[in-house]
Amino acid sequence: MARMLLEISASIVKAQASVGRMSVEEIERTLLKTFLALQHMQNAEQQGALPASAHESDTAASRGKVLRPATPKDSIRENRIMCLECGIEMKQLTRKHLGTHGLTQRGYKKKWGLPMRTALSAKSLSRARRRAAQKRGLPENLVKSLQDRKRKAAEATALSPPARA
Repeated sequence: MARMLLEISASIVKAQASVGRMSVEEIERTLLKTFLALQHMQNAEQQGALPASAHESDTAASRGKVLRPATPKDSIRENRIMCLECGIEMKQLTRKHLGTHGLTQRGYKKKWGLPMRTALSAKSLSRARRRAAQKRGLPENLVKSLQDRKRKAAEATALSPPARA
């Protein structure tokens, strides 16, 4: 059975690696974690210790059995962000995922005490988006746009007749 678990683990990690870039170390670590998790589940199944339904595993996670970071800020890592509600790790916490917990991005940030300007994505993804925006000239265009808006507002107030009291 150990051979089968290894094959299953390898196919799971292969599927993960095909979706996104993974370093050799990440592949090794993920393969080991997946194998150990499957082995643990197999042992629990043989002993009859698995939860009877997905609901029971959800309530186990909500009772604190999911390993959470020390602070909500620590949930945002270099290549992954951990959902503080369910413990799943992904590149970005999407609106759809947060909706499964009945939360919006704003509500999630308020609940966990994260600043509103914090991106709910991995640091590497935020950095890549920032570089792409800079490459397109977004910061300079934004400054120009703000200056034009201020200039137009000043012209509009200068041209409008004074208010009578």
